[in-house]
Formats: sequence, structure tokens, C-alpha cells
Amino acid sequence: MTGVNNHLHLVSLSNWVDLINTKMKKVILIGFLVIFAGFGAFAQKFAYVDTEYILKHLPEYKSSQNQMNVLSEQWQKQADANFADIDKMYKAYQADQVLLTDDMRKRRENDIIEKEKAAKEFQRQKFGPDGELFQTRSKLLKPIQDKVTAAIADLAKSKFLDFIFDKSSESTMMIYSSSNYDLSNDVIIKLGYKPGSVAK
Repeated sequence: MTGVNNHLHLVSLSNWVDLINTKMKKVILIGFLVIFAGFGAFAQKFAYVDTEYILKHLPEYKSSQNQMNVLSEQWQKQADANFADIDKMYKAYQADQVLLTDDMRKRRENDIIEKEKAAKEFQRQKFGPDGELFQTRSKLLKPIQDKVTAAIADLAKSKFLDFIFDKSSESTMMIYSSSNYDLSNDVIIKLGYKPGSVAK
């Protein structure tokens, strides 16, 4: 059915985009490191971490991942069952089509269309950008990510580091930077505005 094909297409497209983003992040990170290393006059100290590697050492992260996998598998089985039902309905409709009146055909077609809409809505609610899987993941992982970020910030201060980059593929590129190098307020002043006076 079209629903299944669309889902597979979206999954493969998503994987391709993730691969491109990963390669771009690594290229940009290398570029930053080369720039920083090339200017001896700058006294900034920088380092990198691999948060993916770090997270693998945390039992609470493993537990959260297991919970996510269980939920994801349950919902995927339901989604697959929904589309399998639609496929059966469509095949039965094709087999019976010559025996049906116009009204009966329309009713059967509408039933299939409504069932497909419901199946796609279920997919969206569970796996969409704002779906339950994303929300549950955020809820479970945020405390863990905050804990790791705090540990990195403490380590950066104790080692007098100005920047810390993350080399893992799923995280933001820069995860710590000293406020001494934040020029945001200077830019705001240069543009003629007052820092802290957010536009309404």
C-alpha cells in the first residue's frame, strides 16, 4: 500500500539526511580545530569529548534506551498491523469489486480511505516530530544530558578550558564555551540596541 511505501521512503530519506549532517559536523569541527591551532597568538584552550561514548557508561542512559526500545517496538508492531489490515481490506475489495453495486463500492472505498487516514495519524502521533516517542525520549534523556553537561562544564573550569567540542554525531558541535568569548552583547550594542531588552 502507499502508506507503507511512503513510510519506508521517509525512513530512508531521514537516514540519508542524518548521514549528511554527521559528515558536515565532522568537517566543520575539523575546520574549527585547524583555525584555532593555526593562530598561535590566541591563548584559548580547547578540547573535545565524545558524549556518545560517555553516555554508554551510564546505567540510567541504558535503562532509558531500553524503555524507548520497548515503546518503539510496541508502536511499530501496531503500525505494521494497521497497514496489514488495510492491505487485506484492499485485496478483499479488489476480489469482490465486480460483485458490488456502486453504493457498496463507494462504502468499501471510503472504509479503506478512512482506515488509511487513521493508520497514518497513529504513525504521526507516535513517531512524528512532536510525537509521543520524541516527547518520551526528551523526558527520559534531559536529566541525563543535563548531568553530563554539568560535569563537562565543571571539568572545563577546573582545567581552564575555553571551548569543548563534541565529536559524536548526534550532539551539538560545541557543548561548552567560556562566557569571556561571548560577543553577543557587543554585537547588540554595535547595532544600536541595549542588551537584555528583548524585542516584543
